[in-house]
Amino acid sequence: MKTATRSFAATLTTAALLAGGSAVAPQAHAAGDSFYSYTGDEPLSSYAPGAVLKTRELQYHVIGIPTPVTAVQVLYRSTDAQGRPSANVTSVLKPARQDPTKAVSYQSFYDSLNPEDSPSRSIAGNVSFGGLVTDAESLIIVPLLLKGYTVVVPDTEGQQANFAAGPEYAYNTLDSLRAVTHTAATGLNPTTRTGLIGYSGGAIATNWAAALAPSYAPEINNTLVGFTEGGLLVDPAHNLPYVKGSTTWAGIAGMALVGVARSYDVDFTPYLTEEGKQTLAKFEKASINNVLFQYPTFSWDKLVKPAYANPNSVPAYVEAVNKLNLGSAPTPTVPGYIGQGAAGELEGTSGNKPGIGRGDGVMIAGDVRTLARQYCATGNRRIKYTQFELTSHFPTVPLWAPGALSWLDDRFTTAAAPSSCGLIPAGNPLTPEVVAP
Repeated sequence: MKTATRSFAATLTTAALLAGGSAVAPQAHAAGDSFYSYTGDEPLSSYAPGAVLKTRELQYHVIGIPTPVTAVQVLYRSTDAQGRPSANVTSVLKPARQDPTKAVSYQSFYDSLNPEDSPSRSIAGNVSFGGLVTDAESLIIVPLLLKGYTVVVPDTEGQQANFAAGPEYAYNTLDSLRAVTHTAATGLNPTTRTGLIGYSGGAIATNWAAALAPSYAPEINNTLVGFTEGGLLVDPAHNLPYVKGSTTWAGIAGMALVGVARSYDVDFTPYLTEEGKQTLAKFEKASINNVLFQYPTFSWDKLVKPAYANPNSVPAYVEAVNKLNLGSAPTPTVPGYIGQGAAGELEGTSGNKPGIGRGDGVMIAGDVRTLARQYCATGNRRIKYTQFELTSHFPTVPLWAPGALSWLDDRFTTAAAPSSCGLIPAGNPLTPEVVAP
């Protein structure tokens, strides 16, 4: 049994490492897969959030290669960023020896504006350039499976790939847990205790889900043991100037602008130059793999007409980014562990911008510190915060992950959650943006 387990782990780990290469296996499920579409006679609005619409069982794939792990996929009713009914997909990965009392919801950092890059499609056997991110994440998922956790992997961005829309990420995550705990084939049930974990884009979903669970899905909040995350986006209005000029991360701002426009039906066209329109059009189906290192000169002021060089002069922008500011969201009621890198200069991002300070290259340490301090000050003193001073966004992952997994293991025991409250240095103000004259 131990030999088989080691062999199984080695197979998945090797496959995950190959995800960074160029090998492409045959697609198991084509882009037109009907599973992703709700085709019922009743309108989606007639179903409660989390209602199960379809299920299927298949093998968990890594870069198109089937593994021995069983995956149950569920199409369920959820809610988009504007509160409208939507249909979304989640995947449940079942360990060899399943314990129905515990599960982990793993929020992927697949960061893409293309629905074909979603985790469920990679898990089902699709291979896409953007989807290779999910394949690489098997390095985190596999240890969870080997520990006996059932791993739930929601398509956090929804089926329109609404990148950076934090509240929608939360709805998709929480409704995923509603759906899978009411689907017999998953082996889970409404009393299953669940931990939330995610890094970067996955941290967006993790933190927003923890924040909105008490009001949006109180029955799920009652079964959460805690949330752990790293590399967190807190206030997008700060990140836009922070990544300007970054040799690695400047282009992610273009993806975020397209994602915000898509999520909230914002039309930036009246403010853009012709060149700006052409530039943003390049991001319409981009994934993080398409923009890293590719757009070092990208910036807001190069997209817009001179009168709108200040983003806050665009009311629709201000309204949208304020909706995405975690500083204005509720405080989670469950324990949390947050890790954040602070050596962004290693990834080509200057840390000397006024009012911003250091970050990991894409996420801002001062924003994350303020959020953690805010949670402590508003009643949740079970918050642990670790700042990794010497690493940027990518190298922080292997430093954060072991501690995050250990912290999560402890939340399923009677061990008291550690606290950094009173020890976290001050950060940046997270006050909402105002429209400039």
